[in-house]
Amino acid sequence: MRRGPDEAWRALALRQEGLLSRRQLSELGVDRWAVRSQVRAERWTLRTPMVVSTTTGPLSRAQVRWLGVLHAGPEALVGDLSAAEVHGLERWHRDDVTIVVPQGLELDEDVEGVVFRRTRRALGPMSASSHLPVMRLEPAVLHFADYQHSRRTAQGVLAAVVQQQLTTPERLHEWVRRMRPLRWAGLLRTALDEIEGGARSVSELDVARLCREHGLTPPHRQVRRRGSDGRLRYTDCEWDLPGGGVLVLEIDGAFHMHAENWEDDIARERSLVSTDRIVVRCTARELREEAYRVAHDLLRLGVLRTGTGSCP
Repeated sequence: MRRGPDEAWRALALRQEGLLSRRQLSELGVDRWAVRSQVRAERWTLRTPMVVSTTTGPLSRAQVRWLGVLHAGPEALVGDLSAAEVHGLERWHRDDVTIVVPQGLELDEDVEGVVFRRTRRALGPMSASSHLPVMRLEPAVLHFADYQHSRRTAQGVLAAVVQQQLTTPERLHEWVRRMRPLRWAGLLRTALDEIEGGARSVSELDVARLCREHGLTPPHRQVRRRGSDGRLRYTDCEWDLPGGGVLVLEIDGAFHMHAENWEDDIARERSLVSTDRIVVRCTARELREEAYRVAHDLLRLGVLRTGTGSCP
C-alpha cells in the first residue's frame, strides 16, 4: 500500500537526521504552502532557502552534514576530512563540514558551518555505499591532501588513516592512479611507499626524508623491545651499527612536553638503554626545521651512508 505524504516525509526525515530539501518534499507531495505552514507553526525550521529541518534548536554535526549535501543538490558529497571523520578518522577534526560539489554548480549563498569545494572530477565513482552522500575514504583524504600548502599535512593524513587501520597503502596507491592528475602525486606516492615500509606518523616520514636527502641508511621502524622493567615497547627508529650495536632514535612531539609525559619518557629511555644499545632523542620540530643537525649527529654516532644524498 502506498504511503501518504505525511508518512513518507517522516520516514525520509528519520533517515536524514530530520533534514529535508524542498525538492524532496515536492516529490513526496508536500507543496510549498504546507512547508510554510509547518515553519509558521514553529514545528519546522527553515535552515536555508532550499532545506528545512523537522527539529528546532542548534543542529548536530550529523545534521550539518545533511544540511550541506541537501542544500547543494543530488550530486554533492560530504568530502575531504569531513568524509574521513564519517569513516572513523580521529584527531583530524575541522569545525566546518566540507561538501564537494561539481565545478559548474551555482550556489547562491553561504551556509553557516559548511565549506563548499568544487571539483572537475566525476563524483559518482568516489561515492561510498551509504544513505549519507559521502565520499569513499581514499579519494576523500587524497582530495584533501592534494590542495594542502603544507607537505607535512598532506603526508600526515595518509599516515593517520593507515595507522588507524581505516585503509591500506595499496588501496591509496590505487586511488592515486585513478584520480590522476594530482598535483602532489609524486609526494603522495613516496609517502605511501614509506608508510608501507613501516612509517606510522608524519615525524617518521620526516626521518625517511632526512635519510634520503642526506644519504643515510633507512632505519628499522616500530621495533618491539622489552625494557628492563619487563614492559613491551615500540621504538620509533633503529639503526644497526657497524660494531654490532644499535642506535635508537626517539622522536618527541608536543605530547612529550608535558611534565608527566616527560617523566614517562625518561623512564622509558632508561629501560631501553643497554651496553649495546644507545638511545638518543630529537624533537619533531628539529626534524622539520633542522634536519641537517640531526643527520650530522646520526652519522657521528655510527649510522652508515648509502652513498647518495648530500653531506650535512
